[in-house]
Amino acid sequence: AVIASGCGQEGLEIATTAQLDLAVLDVMLPKRDGFAILAEVRRTRPQLPVILVTARGAEQDRVHGLQTGADDYVVKPFSSKELLARVAAVLRRSAERPSDVRSVQVAGRTIDFERREVARPDGSRAALSEREAELLRYLVQNRGRAIARSELLERVWGLPGGDASSRA
Repeated sequence: AVIASGCGQEGLEIATTAQLDLAVLDVMLPKRDGFAILAEVRRTRPQLPVILVTARGAEQDRVHGLQTGADDYVVKPFSSKELLARVAAVLRRSAERPSDVRSVQVAGRTIDFERREVARPDGSRAALSEREAELLRYLVQNRGRAIARSELLERVWGLPGGDASSRA
């Protein structure tokens, strides 16, 4: 899902308060420029991945953006494919991206993703299918955010584009 704003002040509010996986900031915005927003984002949310996009491609601008804390700097014009590839690359390197989880405690039960089993408080164990374990791991890795069915179909079931016609 995308949250968009054409106003720097509103963009700052979104970047510092909304639950985001990544921010894409234009440098030249009304009321507040992308460099100022980036500086505030780095102060309040230092781990949030940020990509700056701009028509300002001079070396000093690119260096300033990266030194201010941008994870990438993309100069206009660029293709949507290039931007999506850069987003994917930044998210792969991001400290906020979901980390691997080997086990988790939930309601007195321990879910062991490597063994694919659930240990109950009474000591008994229940096996999980590979898909059940993958699904639970994905949900745990992304706790705190709503996950669309299409995302689960793509990331857990491996269906390209989250094939909505699937009965999975």
